[in-house]
Amino acid sequence: MANQHSQKLRGIRGVGDALWADLDHATKRAGSDRSKVTRQFWEWYVQRPGAELPERPAGSEESTR
Repeated sequence: MANQHSQKLRGIRGVGDALWADLDHATKRAGSDRSKVTRQFWEWYVQRPGAELPERPAGSEESTR
């Protein structure tokens, strides 16, 4: 079917609007996207071979709450 994802969509409960907006701004500053960063983090978290923790965008220390 057209416009269907090739992979199942996964959701994360408990993400408030402020965190979502902060992540959106940070990934745009880094020239990335939420899905890519989330995948990289999960791969690092479960210790997949060769996985590295995604880099934080410049200035992210100032925007944390």
